[in-house]
Amino acid sequence: MELGTKVPDLLGLDQAGREVLRSDYAGQWIALYFYPKDNTAGCTKQACNLRDNYALLQQRGVAIVGVSRDSAASHQRFIEKQQLPFRLIVDSDNVLGEAFGTWVEKTLYGRRYMGTERTTFLISPEGEVRHILRGRAVKTGEHAEQILALLS
Repeated sequence: MELGTKVPDLLGLDQAGREVLRSDYAGQWIALYFYPKDNTAGCTKQACNLRDNYALLQQRGVAIVGVSRDSAASHQRFIEKQQLPFRLIVDSDNVLGEAFGTWVEKTLYGRRYMGTERTTFLISPEGEVRHILRGRAVKTGEHAEQILALLS
């Protein structure tokens, strides 16, 4: 997915098995954020930053939707434990990750493996990718602020 690309309407299924449609958020920006794993330190920090700034994001017309390869049950536990007010898409088959280019080769302690690159796509109310934050550019503890700064 590149800047200017039109995002498909069907994004996937959420933690409750309901379809997540881009058109569900008509007139809003969508911060579609891909993260590696529920209940890990960085992912929890990022989700909680978005939770803590959720009202401000909504005031600015931004909807938050998370995506990871975790199961619906894992997402439900994560939402309950962290009291997250937004939906999480189940991408266990990695269709969305592949389409958005977030499934990449990573290296940890010299070992190469495939994994999800922490990435946020800011999608305009017209359905186009307008901003992309990838990898180390995503500041997990300041992510809401980063999103808001892109809209300024």
